[in-house]
Amino acid sequence: MTRDEVLKELEKYGDPQTKKTFLRHGAKEPFFGVKVGDLKKILKKTKKNHQLSLDLYDTGNSDAMYLAGLMADEKKITREQLEIWVEGAYWYFLSEYAVPWVAAETEFGFDLGKKWIDSDRENIAAAGWSTLSYYASVNPDEKLDIDAYSKLLDRVEDRIDSAQNRVRHTMNGFVIATGTYIAELTPKALEVAKNIGTVTVHMGDTACKVPLATDYIQKAGDKRRIGKKRKTARC
Repeated sequence: MTRDEVLKELEKYGDPQTKKTFLRHGAKEPFFGVKVGDLKKILKKTKKNHQLSLDLYDTGNSDAMYLAGLMADEKKITREQLEIWVEGAYWYFLSEYAVPWVAAETEFGFDLGKKWIDSDRENIAAAGWSTLSYYASVNPDEKLDIDAYSKLLDRVEDRIDSAQNRVRHTMNGFVIATGTYIAELTPKALEVAKNIGTVTVHMGDTACKVPLATDYIQKAGDKRRIGKKRKTARC
């Protein structure tokens, strides 16, 4: 499929109620409001397609950009291309999911995540924390820098209260991910989670709530999922 053919498919699947919901969450025109389930119908036709994913992201259409994240080939995309993507990831569906998913599955995902969390821009810093979380979820512990993740937990504890809104959200998610996917750091992640307690994040005109990190890590332990890795960051 070409870029224009995909855009026509996206327009066909556009749903007014979904569009209204996405607008409340931060999406901006142009986009059609396509449900993730319908995006995956298109993905079945395209499979992973490096050039098409780049072309779709370049449209600036949020639906196309999110689909690009599902479609991207992590073995072909470059650091430079992901730097361009994160610059354009203007709302959290893109900055905390689509772009970090792809970045986390690359060999340089940890380096990008570490770089992005130092950004003064909220969307980029949030993308960095999400990337580090997903990177831990898909890579075996022997490939991870456990000491670096431990120090990042300290950083969250020290700085989460003064962090920008969506950065607080993704820092909290980082604690959950570290405690869930890195068994060696589960006790420390639980300690940090208890110390930071309830994290306040302004969610706009939505009913979304911030997960309590202690509860999520404990539930993962109850289900014996601590240390179990994901096959892919994308979902």
